[in-house]
Amino acid sequence: MDKPKFVYVTYIDTTPEKLWEALTQGEFTRQYWFDSIIQSDWKIGSPVVFRHNNRVSDQQTVLTFEPPRLLAYSWNVKCHEDQGDERPSRVTFEIEPLGEKGGSKGASVKLTVTHDQFPPESRVYPSISKGWPAVLSNLKTFLETGRAMVIPMDKG
Repeated sequence: MDKPKFVYVTYIDTTPEKLWEALTQGEFTRQYWFDSIIQSDWKIGSPVVFRHNNRVSDQQTVLTFEPPRLLAYSWNVKCHEDQGDERPSRVTFEIEPLGEKGGSKGASVKLTVTHDQFPPESRVYPSISKGWPAVLSNLKTFLETGRAMVIPMDKG
């Protein structure tokens, strides 16, 4: 069986710099990523910690950091018992400026999120395939309107 790979592309009415801030600063992630606060010093090899309800929910590792264009970190879900001890996968965010297209913010970007390096029979892949569309839709809405949506994560 081939290794699964998840790719999501969206266009956002914002600047690359604002999108970068939203992906890398906890005060932003808390607002659209279901109260998850991201923390890191963003040096290659450094930890990327997600905090939820004041507790560490996940810990990743910075793999690539090229602001405001390319960000990648490992995806390790050791704290999710139903997903076992699967080895870490990788998530990559590619930001491509589209220039001034007449949007309300004066600029727009193409965001491509690729989540890959799963084992062939991954138990993590089905949950990220549901989770990423919700997170990224909420990110887009947050950046374009200043408010996040209410998305029930137990649906779908």
